[in-house]
Amino acid sequence: MNALGLVSTRLCPGLMGRRSAVNLPSLRFSSGMTLSQIDEEVARLLQLKAQLGGDEGKHVFVLKTAKGTRDYNPKQMAIREKVFNIIISCFKRHGAETIDTPVFELKETLTGKYGEDSKLIYDLKDQGGELLSLRYDLTVPFARYLAMNKITNIKRYHIAKVYRRDNPAMTRGRYREFYQCDFDIAGQYDAMIPDAECLKIVYEILNELDLGDFRIKVNDRRILDGLFAVCGVPDEKFRTICSTVDKLDKMAWEDVKKEMVNEKGLSVDVADRIGEYVSMQGGQDLAERLLQDPRLSQSKQACAGLTDMKLLFSYLELFQVTDKVVFDLSLARGLDYYTGVIYEAILSQTIQAPVSTPAEQNGADEAGVSVGSVAGGGRYDGLVGMFDPKGRKVPCVGVSIGIERIFSIMEQKAEASSEKVRTTETQVLVASAQKNLLEERLRLTNELWNAGIKAEVLYKKNPKLLSQLQHCEETGIPLVAILGEQELKDGVVKLRNVASREEVDVPRVDLVDEIKKRTLLS
Repeated sequence: MNALGLVSTRLCPGLMGRRSAVNLPSLRFSSGMTLSQIDEEVARLLQLKAQLGGDEGKHVFVLKTAKGTRDYNPKQMAIREKVFNIIISCFKRHGAETIDTPVFELKETLTGKYGEDSKLIYDLKDQGGELLSLRYDLTVPFARYLAMNKITNIKRYHIAKVYRRDNPAMTRGRYREFYQCDFDIAGQYDAMIPDAECLKIVYEILNELDLGDFRIKVNDRRILDGLFAVCGVPDEKFRTICSTVDKLDKMAWEDVKKEMVNEKGLSVDVADRIGEYVSMQGGQDLAERLLQDPRLSQSKQACAGLTDMKLLFSYLELFQVTDKVVFDLSLARGLDYYTGVIYEAILSQTIQAPVSTPAEQNGADEAGVSVGSVAGGGRYDGLVGMFDPKGRKVPCVGVSIGIERIFSIMEQKAEASSEKVRTTETQVLVASAQKNLLEERLRLTNELWNAGIKAEVLYKKNPKLLSQLQHCEETGIPLVAILGEQELKDGVVKLRNVASREEVDVPRVDLVDEIKKRTLLS
């Protein structure tokens, strides 16, 4: 298209495609036209555009959620609430209190804390004020909170959404907007006691959620750094090599080695020496063996980490969780702020997570996909000091539960099960068997609400009794309180068990106690 043609399409976007439909006159642009002739044609085009009404207000919205996000229907929300309740009750059982922090932080607060993952931080557009970013996790805001408020010890949990500009994998429960459930212990305590409790919490939550077989991998950043040093990795490459080792749960060793050599600049010999160690797994016995290793025992840092690892396993044995915990030298966790023990919980099963768009459906593996990590954490003794004006350190250790992946599994289990998922907690529906009893139904409903009973009433003046009973069956409401003229005369309410269809007349003054008794038993 020549320049004159471009003028016409830009002045009237979409006009060319509509000519035949509205019988427009031909456009008379040509290369030999004078400037005044072009002006006349432009004016004519503008007039035509005004007659057609332009494209203003005619934009067709695409009804979809943003990439890496999803909606949750009432059934899915009921499952989420159940999971949250299990997790929160575990956190509270271990004596944690809760806090909240803003969903966005100063950009400088988050910068330089996540290593190679820093590129995944969502920066907000500068509105002429502070430079802000959406929080990437809950740990860095927690450290900022401690430093800002001069808190030196706290046991806290925090459940909130975080944001990562990642390539989402919806079938693996990986999103750009997702919840994290964090438990952290801040304060100066004796070695490995808080760390062992964090692992106990992961064990309890995964057991109670009944997600299938799992294992918790543990390692120590000091062991990794000592390992890198004795294998010949330059100091300035420790963190970047750590990020590469962290990919071993997703990539074969040969691919990891290739990245170390070709992209990170390590020699083949150094990479091979690292490979000998990161293939090792075990328990307390492995820590004891590595303390005698001719090469690794030369590193004071590695020896300190291995000594603590032995102590950790002794506490884990007391907590009766060693059947699921393995000391794995390949575990690296790429975040820069870890300074000591690190851990990650892995589910061994596969899932077929829910997908909501045709594109996602086409990309989903019908046989299911590996879920991978569902919890992770570790010790970060230096993070608070990075925010404190005087550099005062507050030792911290914590764990984050990967809630979205857990939701995916729970949703799959609910779909496979014949058991109905209730989306409300209504205990009783107030119904009538005859017409013209709306006021009596509303009066009884109000009495039940005032007594703390979860009750519903259909929003119709004269609903059929069958419709009211069907509503209970569809929504899982266990009881129906039925009013009729005879019941009103006798001062009773007919209480019906929806599942068994058993009916009994209950004196109205005893109705609240009877409902509480029956719903408590169920």
